[in-house]
Amino acid sequence: MTRQTKKLISEAYKDPKYSGKHVVIIGGKIHARKTGSAKSELLEKLVKKYPKETPVVAYIPKEDTLIPLL
Repeated sequence: MTRQTKKLISEAYKDPKYSGKHVVIIGGKIHARKTGSAKSELLEKLVKKYPKETPVVAYIPKEDTLIPLL
C-alpha cells in the first residue's frame, strides 16, 4: 500500500461526507457510494479504468455507530 493510499484512507475516515458510505480508493482518488450494489458497479468500472492498480475498498461508519472491540 502506498503512502498516498494511506493518506487517502485517513482523509476518508476524517471527512464527514464519506460517513455511512462505501469507498473505493484507486487512481489516487476516493470514490464513494451509499449502497453495496452501487459500490459493486463502481468497482467494476474503476477496475476496468485502472487495470494495473489494486483498489482499496472500505465502509466508513457513521459517527454515531458503535464498533465493539473484542
